Amino acid sequence: MNLTILHIEDDQEIGSWVREFLTEKGYQVIWIHSGYSAMEYMDRIDLVILDIMLPGLDGYTVGKRLKGKYPQTPIMMLTARTSMEDKLQGLSFADDYMIKPYHPDELEARIQVLLRRSGAVSTDSLQLSHLRIDKQANRILNTQSNQEIVLTGKQYHIFMYLLDHPNQILTKKQIYEAVWEDTYLKGDKTLMVHIRHLREKIELDSSSPQIIETIRGIGYRMRH
Repeated sequence: MNLTILHIEDDQEIGSWVREFLTEKGYQVIWIHSGYSAMEYMDRIDLVILDIMLPGLDGYTVGKRLKGKYPQTPIMMLTARTSMEDKLQGLSFADDYMIKPYHPDELEARIQVLLRRSGAVSTDSLQLSHLRIDKQANRILNTQSNQEIVLTGKQYHIFMYLLDHPNQILTKKQIYEAVWEDTYLKGDKTLMVHIRHLREKIELDSSSPQIIETIRGIGYRMRH
């Protein structure tokens, strides 16, 4: 089941962009333009992203009401207000306070921290693009289709080795010897074939991979 985020933001451009970005990352996003109807969604919400400057009820009022009734649901303030007074007021009820502009990867990283802290996401589970990986259960779920991705033993070991070294360029020799526990012979195509089949299963478009990147002449890198 997809994790659901309630985004309360009246700015059309920001709201549209955040919804598109987080949807691509595998979350279900409910976007509303004011806080008046927020309470009716809360029974199915895992996290709230909240602006301060909203029409009618401001973000502080909305956030305090939501936190009062749903204390376990994390709230992230996402706002252009930078003063310490605003930040302290926000953090009196919110779990995090992030200032615009921001890097999207930082936004997702902070969301993951809040979801783990609240128990919505297991510490053995993580989100990578459209994939949800449960290390304890050895399961990989495509959150867009809600289907489990079944890998062979070698494919799974390659995937997990890359996952354990996020954003690091790994040589073919490093990967091969870690997975096969044997000496890598230069020119051996075994790893390349396994990577190709792995991409066919995990990438949205295996001809344009976004998860496992080829570093020409060296090896591979998993983007995280």
